[in-house]
Amino acid sequence: MTLAFDFADQHVFVAGGTSGINLGIADAFARSGARVSVCSRDPEKIEAATRQLRAHGTAAFGARADVRHYDQVEAALSQAHDLFGPIDVLVSGAAGNFVAPALGMSANGFKTVIDIDLQGTFNVMRAAHAFLRKPGASLINISADQAVRAYVGQVHACAAKAGVDQITRVLALEWAKDGIRVNSVMPGPIADTEGMRRLGSTLESEARITSAVPLGRYGTKQEVANACMFLSSPLAQYITGIMLPVDGGWSISGTVGPG
Repeated sequence: MTLAFDFADQHVFVAGGTSGINLGIADAFARSGARVSVCSRDPEKIEAATRQLRAHGTAAFGARADVRHYDQVEAALSQAHDLFGPIDVLVSGAAGNFVAPALGMSANGFKTVIDIDLQGTFNVMRAAHAFLRKPGASLINISADQAVRAYVGQVHACAAKAGVDQITRVLALEWAKDGIRVNSVMPGPIADTEGMRRLGSTLESEARITSAVPLGRYGTKQEVANACMFLSSPLAQYITGIMLPVDGGWSISGTVGPG
């Protein structure tokens, strides 16, 4: 279901918004009338994403930036601000992951996920502050239930996402005085994503995953986007510092590892 949110005349910036769930979020805001800026490392994905967003009749901008590098993130945000004005909604969603037990993971492999997910989230949030609409901005970090549940083969992602949610909580406290709200959205198993292609690529694995979801199915990228639009809408003006699962009850159903 697509909800009838109206973000006309608003500027939405989605870090990592050129693929997967994050592109779905950017696309939903574009269809709701927003001017949308995205950033990622891949120029071809940036071009394809901005072309898709503009097809909805809205303005779109894409910048090349690696969230691990603060100066690149700051430059992308500054360019977007110069083009479209203060940022009303910021979504930080760049992430990396793979399945490996701790003893089968290199220190560099662990560091890579921490750098993208955790350091990248801090970089996006910290660099964005100067370019936000104050008061009124809504900031959303894309987290995961690895933040609160332990999974075999996910020590890096569990550590990173727990840190992401603590960034959300701390910034919700620190930036409330500026009229900025900060929340996390925690997608569960979402159809047509790289994660599900890796983890649920067979009928057997898909059945195993969906059997652990109380609502009995994968979610959709639109359903994640709906949560982000709700949190950024006037309906959520008194909501900050929360971790909102969009997972069909997955996070309360008992441990099912991603491997």
